[in-house]
Amino acid sequence: MKKMYMVFLVPFILIAAGCGRKVPEMTLEEIESVRNAGHSGILSKTKSKPWRGESFVPGKTGGTWYSSMTGDPKSFNMLIAERDAETAGVMDMLTDYLIDYDYVKKYWKPEAAASYEVKSDEQKGTLDVMYTLRNNLYWTYYGSDKKIPVTSDDVVFWYDEIYGDPECQSSAYNSQFVSMPDGSEKRITIEKIDARTFVFHFPRIDADPLLATNMAFGPAFVYAAAKRKGGVKAVRELFSIAADPKTIPSCGKWYLIEYTPGQRLVFRRNPYYWDRDTNGTSIPYPAEDIVQIVGDTNTQYLLFRQGKLEAYSPRPEELDDVVAKQENDYTVYNASGSLGAPFWSFNQNPRNKDKAYYRWFTTKEFRQAMSCLLNRERIITQTYRSLGQPKYTLFPEGNPYYNENIILQYRYSHAQARNLLSAAGFTKKTDGLLYDTTGTKVEFDLTVPSANTMWNDIAQIIADDCAQEGIKVNVRQTDFQKVVEQLTSTYDWQSVILAFGISLFPSLGSNVWPSTGNLHLWYPLQKKPATEWEARVDYLYNEGCHTIDHVKAKAIWDEYQTILLEQCPVIYLVRGRAFYALRNRWDQTNVYFDNIGGAQTDHVWLRQQ
Repeated sequence: MKKMYMVFLVPFILIAAGCGRKVPEMTLEEIESVRNAGHSGILSKTKSKPWRGESFVPGKTGGTWYSSMTGDPKSFNMLIAERDAETAGVMDMLTDYLIDYDYVKKYWKPEAAASYEVKSDEQKGTLDVMYTLRNNLYWTYYGSDKKIPVTSDDVVFWYDEIYGDPECQSSAYNSQFVSMPDGSEKRITIEKIDARTFVFHFPRIDADPLLATNMAFGPAFVYAAAKRKGGVKAVRELFSIAADPKTIPSCGKWYLIEYTPGQRLVFRRNPYYWDRDTNGTSIPYPAEDIVQIVGDTNTQYLLFRQGKLEAYSPRPEELDDVVAKQENDYTVYNASGSLGAPFWSFNQNPRNKDKAYYRWFTTKEFRQAMSCLLNRERIITQTYRSLGQPKYTLFPEGNPYYNENIILQYRYSHAQARNLLSAAGFTKKTDGLLYDTTGTKVEFDLTVPSANTMWNDIAQIIADDCAQEGIKVNVRQTDFQKVVEQLTSTYDWQSVILAFGISLFPSLGSNVWPSTGNLHLWYPLQKKPATEWEARVDYLYNEGCHTIDHVKAKAIWDEYQTILLEQCPVIYLVRGRAFYALRNRWDQTNVYFDNIGGAQTDHVWLRQQ
């Protein structure tokens, strides 16, 4: 598992049909009946195989893996990839992180692209993380014998001149700064030691220094030359979609060798990739991966049914069909409820202070009332096919500071919602509609990414329950990139359903939870905390990040979770079970599927034909 010290917006988790339709309500008895039937009928016919730390057995190279993606990449540029999911998916195939986290043994693996050493100076209160790159890391090109060593220059340039240059507007920028005990901020600096060794200097001892410094990076010999010649503009213009893919160097598992807009991308395995099995064969085993660009999920499912995709994550309404037709063609795996969950959030940016919804959304009792109108049981039954569970905690179970006793107090209850709204001055009049203290009718938009029809169904359920209290919620389906623009640039949204990545570490999310973060969703990039509770969260986040003693840190993170669950800036919805179908033409000895690592298929190989 390779993660930056930040989290990213996720366009979808599970997808279901039903775009724009009103979802009928079910009784509690019907919900319970459907849930029990769903669990027994599906899970008994699928395979549970979570990864428990098993070693991978050697495989054989060869074969073509057929996969799909939902849209065209915007670029083949690593900086652009930060703001475009499709571009990021492509570039992840061509790059690598310094180190990798073993989520079973809960430690950073010693065998990775780099080794590391952590040294702290208790007297000075400082810390250093020294990395040494492997001696067999290369930037290479498809069809060429040219091998350019990956060096410290690549990492130092990317850290200082890309992530560390505010003009680049990188999501990693904020994570380079540490809040000091006196309230000032100091930067984590990087120093080149030699061609393969470099060190990060922390001005303050950090509880998770490896998490803060693990990073992906691009080839400095390409990007640095562009920046010297034309600045950040020239960097952004590198490797456009018009570029010949074979001119893009790779240090990752794959080469990109072909791109046909609107149709497909073709990747070939990189034989020089450092990760090798016990026989010395580089990973992955398939000779190529042909990625078809298929924007419609119904078409993706059709392609899988026709045998034109190797794997597929079925939507809830497809599960019966997928499971029933396994036979000898494919195997369906199941994973327990995901650690992450989509959430509902409200715009509290003062740029919109002249709007009525700004008054409502900045009122704690209003947000709490919205949480009380969130019928998670109905959502689980009617959109997740009963294969899910409510999410009432902030941290997931895998987080070392997860506390099962710190849970959301504002659960589904119309009576509690009415009491909260009344306490905040809202009144339901004889026309059946809710009004605020100024006599303004309560009506607002709920935005969902248009590609995610499951979230649209969830939004319809939310709208139904809100309507019972006189609140009109207008569900707006919007292109995901437009949603990102609204959240990070124009700030002209009202409420939204989205998801973040999984926070296995409490200090993940330096661009989300502190008020200065560029993804502090409800009001990003605050010059100073807008509220007392945000100021307290900032303090706790900072102290938690720099407290090594687990007992002391637990008290900090406990209060941190409690505040966020009380204030409801984001309201988590449901943890859905996941399913994964994989064709049996691939040997599945090394295949694992769980709620942390997802589907592990890097070590899959083609069976003997």
